[in-house]
Amino acid sequence: MADQETAGLSAAELKKKRTFRKFIFRGVDLNQLLDMNNEQLMLLLHCRARRRLSRGLKRKPMALIKRLRKAKKETPELEKPQAIKTHLRDMIIVPEMIGCVVGVHQGKTFNSIEIKPEMIGHYLGEFSITYKPVK
Repeated sequence: MADQETAGLSAAELKKKRTFRKFIFRGVDLNQLLDMNNEQLMLLLHCRARRRLSRGLKRKPMALIKRLRKAKKETPELEKPQAIKTHLRDMIIVPEMIGCVVGVHQGKTFNSIEIKPEMIGHYLGEFSITYKPVK
C-alpha cells in the first residue's frame, strides 16, 4: 500500500517537472512577437534578414503568408493545418508563420516542415536539404 502512495506522489511530481519552457526570442516573449509589426521585428533579426525585410516583401512571399493564414484559419483547433507547398526556399520565417506546415521544394520533391518558434529568422531552405547525405 505504501508503494502505491509513493507511486501516486511520483506521478504528481513528474507532471510538475513536465511544465513546458516558455519560448523567448532575444528577450521577447512569443505573444509579444506575434503582436509586433515588421519594423519592430526587424530590430530583433540578424543583419541579412533586416536588409531583406527593409526592402519589403515582394508578391510571392506575401502570397505564401496569405495562403498560410488561410490554411491556419480553416483548421479546427488542436490540429495541424494543411501543408502549403512552395518553392520559396529563401523566405525568412516570421512569427506569423508559427504552427503552419510548409512543403519546401528540394529539387525533386517537397519536404514537409512544421514551423516552430525556434525557426524565427531562418530561411525555409535551411530545413529542407537538397542533397542525400553521404553514409
